[in-house]
Amino acid sequence: MPTASTSAAARILPAGERAPEFCLHSTPDQTVTCGDFLGRPLVLVFYPADWSPVCGDQLALYNELLPEFQKYDAQIVGISVDGIWCHLAYAEQRKLHFPLLSDFQPKGTVAEAFGVYREGEGVSGRALFVIDAEGIIRWSYLSPVGVNPGADGILRALEQLTISTGAHS
Repeated sequence: MPTASTSAAARILPAGERAPEFCLHSTPDQTVTCGDFLGRPLVLVFYPADWSPVCGDQLALYNELLPEFQKYDAQIVGISVDGIWCHLAYAEQRKLHFPLLSDFQPKGTVAEAFGVYREGEGVSGRALFVIDAEGIIRWSYLSPVGVNPGADGILRALEQLTISTGAHS
């Protein structure tokens, strides 16, 4: 089973960096940008591939925890290099209620900008980012690709963000 490469771990964007701008498809004819989420916390979930068992477990967990994320007014989005039609079929089959963005063309460009693209495998790493309302990364984590990182780190980061900004939860 592959594990997170040390080179990817060394490159992941750390807390304190401004999140790179991106423009990705959320549907075949709609795109979203990082800037569209300014004004509220954003949780970016990079994952290797739709339909993989670990990704399915991870995204199902976040789907179940949407009310917890909403307590922090946070928007969660998933990003992988799968095409938008694959994302739509996957989200419908899994009944996911948050957007999956396609980093398909050019492949992995956004994952590379965040320092989590796995060049040798052509997929994004399994990485999490909590970005504040101004677009600054407040927490990032790169998990081994075969391990579901769960949600504890995300929720702790959102709690810290709430405390530091004085926002209500």
